Parts: sequence; C-alpha cells; structure tokens
Amino acid sequence: MPTTATLIAFALATLAIVAVPGPSVAFVVTRSLEHGRRAGLYSVLGIETGAALHVAAASAGLAAVLQRSPAAHTTLRWVGALYLLGLAVQQFRPGREGEGLARQVASPARMYRDGVLVDLLNPKTALFFIAFLPQFIDPARGSVAGQVVVLGACFVLLALVCDGGYALAAGGVAGRAQSSPRTTAAIRIGGGVVYLTLAAAALAT
Repeated sequence: MPTTATLIAFALATLAIVAVPGPSVAFVVTRSLEHGRRAGLYSVLGIETGAALHVAAASAGLAAVLQRSPAAHTTLRWVGALYLLGLAVQQFRPGREGEGLARQVASPARMYRDGVLVDLLNPKTALFFIAFLPQFIDPARGSVAGQVVVLGACFVLLALVCDGGYALAAGGVAGRAQSSPRTTAAIRIGGGVVYLTLAAAALAT
C-alpha cells in the first residue's frame, strides 16, 4: 500500500491535473448545456467508469502492451476518433432544434454509454496512467498492481468530484440557455465543434 505521504502527494498532483479543463470537461459541459444537469452527471459517471477501466487495465499490464504496440495504439486512436466524429455528425444533422427533442434523446443510458466510450477509447488516458502513476509506485511497499488500484481509485474519485462540479455548474444555466432557439442552436453547433476538436486531438496523439 502507498504511504500516507505518497497518497497526499498523488492527490495534490491529481487535483492540479483534473481541475484544469480538458477533453473530459469539454465533453461534460457540452452535454450539460445541451441536455441539462442530469445528463451531464450521467456523462460524468460514464467518463469515470471509463477511467476506472483504464486503471484496471493498467494494473493488469494491458496499458504497457498498448505502449509497446504502435498498431494497437493506432487502432484505439482511430476507433476513438471515429466515435467522436459520429457524435459530431449527430450534432450537425438537421432536425435537432428545440428543447423537446434534446430532452427526448438524452436518455440516461445513452449519456452514460457515451461517457464510458469517450474515455475508454481515448489512448491518452491509458498513456497517462503509464507516465503518471509509476512516479508514485514503490515496489518495496508490496504489490505493484495493488498500488496502481489504490492510486487509480484516488484519481477516479477526485476526477468525479471535479467533473461533477463542472456538470452542475453548466447544467445550472442550461434551462435559461435552452429557452432561446438561437442559443439552443448555438449550443448544438458548439457541441459538434467540441466533438470534432476531440476527434482531431485523438488523431494527433
């Protein structure tokens, strides 16, 4: 098990990372603005589930395989980018104007699923755990896999709090934003641009 000092240092370093808006925050804010606070929170749960799966993969050594295999990394990168492009197409297609339709398609299952896949198909997340976690691992403290799980769980919990805060903040203004058809259309198009940007970032990894 990591020492208390190691856990504190890791938590502080993690907070410095997750508090700064990045791809996950952009995804959560977009979903919260377009579909409301509830959808944003389901998206957060999905993203953190994806992060937890990355932690499990790292503890099992699968992340190291991804690091050593350019083909596996490239495949994951393209699958993730194509999924994000699919989300962008949904944003730009005709017939999505209006709050009623936005609320209709914002099922909890879909919001959660999209969050899981967006994070799970992001090779940056897997490589993050390869580059970041080992700095806080001490083989002399026991099982390396066990330490990865403990530190990974700490990361997921802190990310859940930070991303959840962004979802609540963005969801709080969603109702007022969606009262205007022009603003609703701008949010929808802005969401498409966000997904295109995330897809481009995945390809540029």
